Amino acid sequence: MSVRHEAWPAGTPAWSDLTVPDRVTAHNFYRTLFGWSIADGPAEMGYYANATLHGETVAGIEQAMDGQAGMPPAWMTYLATDDAEATAAAVTAAGGTVLVPAMAVMDLGSMGRFADPTGAVFGVWQSGTHTGANIVNEPGSVVWNEVMTTDFEAAKAFYATVFGYTYTDMSGNGFVYATVEVDGVTRGGIGAIGPEMGPLPPHWLTYFATGDTDASVTLVTEHGGSLVRDAWDSPYGRMAVVTGPAGETFALMGTTPDPAESAVSGS
Repeated sequence: MSVRHEAWPAGTPAWSDLTVPDRVTAHNFYRTLFGWSIADGPAEMGYYANATLHGETVAGIEQAMDGQAGMPPAWMTYLATDDAEATAAAVTAAGGTVLVPAMAVMDLGSMGRFADPTGAVFGVWQSGTHTGANIVNEPGSVVWNEVMTTDFEAAKAFYATVFGYTYTDMSGNGFVYATVEVDGVTRGGIGAIGPEMGPLPPHWLTYFATGDTDASVTLVTEHGGSLVRDAWDSPYGRMAVVTGPAGETFALMGTTPDPAESAVSGS
């Protein structure tokens, strides 16, 4: 089991959470799909729930509050930072947009939400008592995060400037893609949205590990979700792109027998 209780290195995808109009439906769906334990948080915080797996914090779910009316249901990727306010300033200087200014969340930490210059939305998390995901790379937990963009070079330049990312090209016939490194450790990916993907807006995509991708797809479709992209085999495991009951998009990735082959290394 890949468990971590320390703050994640700056620039690493540290947390993922979901905002939906109906938390009860979401809770039931993800309990069934991933085996999460979920209990409501306080009403004044959108009933924000820290879902757990094997007793370890894995992801968050909140119900959209009054000020979030019209916000599309989505999984949000939060990148770790040592200073949320400094990161917000760096985002603006690099051509990004501040959507939610950096702010403290009690003693849990500090967060902000931003859009990169191509329009992909992401958050940052500065750890306090809440250090982000405590379990990763296990079935039912986050295994990979990537940003897909309509301007590959502009997005690469932005994240390199703000988070110090370096890149390793993984492009092949018909696709443009690179892994993202933080201090030489692979932490995620960045790719170009090609014509074959349709009119997709730039976005961050969260992948959850599963022991059986096809069985997970069946659970998704039987419990109110839908299949966006049919399952396919990759060197990192069998994958599929799906939506939850509210329309939030996420991906599934089958786990590999050898932990060294995990798509996320250094966790």
